[in-house]
Amino acid sequence: MKQFIRVMKALSDPNRVKMMKILQSRPLCVCEIKETIGVAQSTASKHLKLLEDAGLVRSFKDGLWVNYSLADGSDSPYSANMIGNLKHWLNDEAEIKNLNRILPGIDRKDIVGK
Repeated sequence: MKQFIRVMKALSDPNRVKMMKILQSRPLCVCEIKETIGVAQSTASKHLKLLEDAGLVRSFKDGLWVNYSLADGSDSPYSANMIGNLKHWLNDEAEIKNLNRILPGIDRKDIVGK
């Protein structure tokens, strides 16, 4: 039951759900996630840590970058189920449509150069 509660709590915040939705398109670094969602980098990092602890996202190094992607769901059946279902949920929501519209224009090289 602990793992189930952890997954549900991780998905109880709108910004974390938004992060899950944008990570469906491609792996992203924290700076790209915070730029897309519109939160502080420290806030994005805290949210990503909760999602990672719940088995919903994974992090991996790419040189100096730490990237995040959706997990494969092997940590628990609850995380696997939610990752799979979220691919079909909320796609018609205005906020999600807007995130998917601006995401292609977000690039870490442009953000770091600011």
